[in-house]
Amino acid sequence: MKEFALIFRLKDISDFQPSPEQMQERMNWLGSIAAQNKLVDKGNTLLLAPGSAKTVKPDNVVTDGPYTEIKEFISGYIVVKTDTIEEAVEIAKENPIFKIGGSIEVREVLKRD
Repeated sequence: MKEFALIFRLKDISDFQPSPEQMQERMNWLGSIAAQNKLVDKGNTLLLAPGSAKTVKPDNVVTDGPYTEIKEFISGYIVVKTDTIEEAVEIAKENPIFKIGGSIEVREVLKRD
């Protein structure tokens, strides 16, 4: 099986604080992946608060954000294992993030030994 990162993106910072119901939906979704033995890493939520992110650029230029420079921000990720990227996409399609206008990028993880 291959591993795929599911990278969660949101457009609006107000969606970053999910309701208890939204959190339960997400936990149910994660539980269903774990029950299929396809959850490799439950991932993490990436903070979006002043001072919680910096971007390092060439010539040691450091800026706040990245959220000051992009139209959407990465809010977190998980890693799943499936035979194909299409199967990973099907798992992603069940995530409740779409109800609040979010999106999910699915990327194969290159395993280095």
